[in-house]
Amino acid sequence: MSTILKMKNITKIFPGVRALDNVCLDFEEGEVHAIVGENGAGKSTLIKILTGAHVPTDGKMEIYGKEYSHFTPHEAMELGISAIYQEFILVPYLTVAENIFFGREQTKGGFLSKAEMNKKTRELCLEMGVEVDPKAKVMDLGVAYQQIVEIVKAVSQNAKILVMDEPSAPLTTNEIDAMFNVVRKLKSKGVTILYISHRLEEIFEICDRVSIMRDGQYITTAKTNEIAKKEIIAHMVGRELGETFPGGAGSTDEIILEADGLCTRKINDVSFKLKKGEILGFGGLVGAGRTETANALFGIDSLDKGHIKVNGKLLKVRSPKHAIQNGIGLIPEDRKKHGLILSMQVKENITFSILGKIKRWIFVDTKEEMRISEKLQSDLSIKTPTLKQKTRNLSGGNQQKVVIAKWLATKCDVLIFDEPTRGIDVGAKQEIYHLMHELTKDGKSIIMISSEMPELIGMSDRIIIMYEGHINGELCAGEYSQERILELASGQEFGGLGA
Repeated sequence: MSTILKMKNITKIFPGVRALDNVCLDFEEGEVHAIVGENGAGKSTLIKILTGAHVPTDGKMEIYGKEYSHFTPHEAMELGISAIYQEFILVPYLTVAENIFFGREQTKGGFLSKAEMNKKTRELCLEMGVEVDPKAKVMDLGVAYQQIVEIVKAVSQNAKILVMDEPSAPLTTNEIDAMFNVVRKLKSKGVTILYISHRLEEIFEICDRVSIMRDGQYITTAKTNEIAKKEIIAHMVGRELGETFPGGAGSTDEIILEADGLCTRKINDVSFKLKKGEILGFGGLVGAGRTETANALFGIDSLDKGHIKVNGKLLKVRSPKHAIQNGIGLIPEDRKKHGLILSMQVKENITFSILGKIKRWIFVDTKEEMRISEKLQSDLSIKTPTLKQKTRNLSGGNQQKVVIAKWLATKCDVLIFDEPTRGIDVGAKQEIYHLMHELTKDGKSIIMISSEMPELIGMSDRIIIMYEGHINGELCAGEYSQERILELASGQEFGGLGA
């Protein structure tokens, strides 16, 4: 294979920060090339330079043998460079075809031709081996199909170099397999794919080579069939990591939370018990009702039937405020949208849920705010230059810790973790796992929703599997395997295992 892209001695300096330091990388035509590293390693900055969003402080890029010091986003697109980010750049109220040809609308006789756009969209989808209705509005599609629209859009622009940033993060196992098939089709057509993912198991399944970055520097490149997962992790974090999942803290028989026959518009007859000091895992495919169960417990979705008890007390959870008052906290799947106010300071986010307790008249007691924030920063090892730092400037792992700190400030007994390590690097995952373990040792009880099978199996004392809005099985430690969980998640009837 021939080299299509070289990045030579790329350096990027922001005020007070050297984000990239003399990075050299090369990419071959028609390969799937992973770029991995912890948050802050420089991956995003590198990609923004490649797509024209940032101008490098120093260094050159060579594409098709021609050298560039930098280029604009429009020039990058003309060179065949496209990127698919975690947050899709789609217009929800437009159709699939209208999104794919947005800004490049097809015309016939000088008039807009929706028929032509629909026809070309069908052809492009057929070429990729996927079926998507060109006339469907993007807002009506699931996440997996929205991602396919992004890929088809890039292909329609004759992309030769496609950047995929955490493409599997919102997808189920079956949807990931479908995406991999599309990636393989693109590869067979000579498209070079830069694949960024925190899920290292995917790197070995889909990628030809992997390049590792750490602290803004290039570390090494290896063929995926010539390097072990533990070697990649050691290069990424600069140290050997211990056991992936900490040992169980050991739950008691004391029931902290009991859900009995919960019914909403999206779940039906959901019943379970959560013990003190337990991590109760919830598995299932996306849309199975896991997050909807969390929303019912936290008062986001109103109950049509059923009841909830916390510490033996029957609750009428009408709102999140009522759930908080009764010792329930929710670490949501999308921490940036629903867990944090990114424009606010770290200390302000930590104390946001207890403002009523630290106000004096209409003013916040800033000394008490700082005291609480400093203690939780220390307890959770939140890395920030100052508690007055804007929360948006923290890494994903530290943002997650701020969300957890917010709930610990309320002294809640039950914590619901919805996808606790999504978008978090491997080193920070270890910290979150250790933190969850410590919380259960301190008597907290955790409900953990996870789509990552190793995480679900490794962290849970018991696992409840949901399917189409109801519980399809409950498995105790020692009884579950990846195969059994997937069978139940896919609708196979429960065979009587579990407690």
